[in-house]
Amino acid sequence: MNQKFQDSNGHTIYHGDALDVLKSSIPSESIDLIFVDPPYNIGKKFSQFEDRWPSDVEYAEWSYKWIDECIRILKPSGTMYLMTSTQAMPYFDLYVRRKLSILSRIVWSYDSSGVQAKKYYGSLYEPILHCVKDPKSYCFNADEILVEAKTGAKRNLIDYRGDVPKPYNTKKVPGNVWEFPRVRYRMDEYEEHPSQKPEALLERIILASSSKGDTVLDPFSGTFTTAAVAKKLGRKSISIESQEEYVKIGLRRVLDHREYRGEKLSSVTKNTTIKNGRGAKQCDVEMGDLFNVNC
Repeated sequence: MNQKFQDSNGHTIYHGDALDVLKSSIPSESIDLIFVDPPYNIGKKFSQFEDRWPSDVEYAEWSYKWIDECIRILKPSGTMYLMTSTQAMPYFDLYVRRKLSILSRIVWSYDSSGVQAKKYYGSLYEPILHCVKDPKSYCFNADEILVEAKTGAKRNLIDYRGDVPKPYNTKKVPGNVWEFPRVRYRMDEYEEHPSQKPEALLERIILASSSKGDTVLDPFSGTFTTAAVAKKLGRKSISIESQEEYVKIGLRRVLDHREYRGEKLSSVTKNTTIKNGRGAKQCDVEMGDLFNVNC
């Protein structure tokens, strides 16, 4: 049975299976923006769930079911951002393009870490589809996400293509290659989850493709970054998560709960050894205190 938590400010968390909740609890054409970061079918362990299907085809067929539900609940003017692995994205792309308009194929590029490839080119990005129901009527707040345009801001070049020469713009809408670092252990936003997405990534998506008061849905919420950023930016949120361990993160980050079934909910306490030339000192570091010189 799905369990529902909510506050008085428009934020709702469902503890249950994504497909079940989408079918039973979310009305058609009710959501302004959907961000989907599903299991990738690459063998990661998410609490009590192992991210592995018997075949790529079975993974794709499972995914098509919740993709259809996401399309059903999306408003006619709504937007969906859809992620998956580089291996599975061709399946998603071919399926979704028959049902939605794909405006952009985004590359989230990040720095490397861990074991590096030695006999092939290692993967340093994850793909994102930017899709809308109606390419003539959708939300895109370009002025909210402008970035530096190096041609105008740093090189100070002049554009001679018009009747009157003028400086190039110093700001521009980002291209489709987005460079955001992955969430690391030492970052304040870090939560214990194997595939946490950075707040900066969600901030760009939510600012660009929704307005204040809109409803943002994330059917595989994980660390609830989507809802936490939506809350910060004045949007409402609906989050779905199957794993109780991660639901507790959402209750803390989004609904400000301090306890769950008698268990105290608190941010991650980090054990860090700091070496400063005078020997090593062991510290228990709370998020936000990581660089405290007295630690």
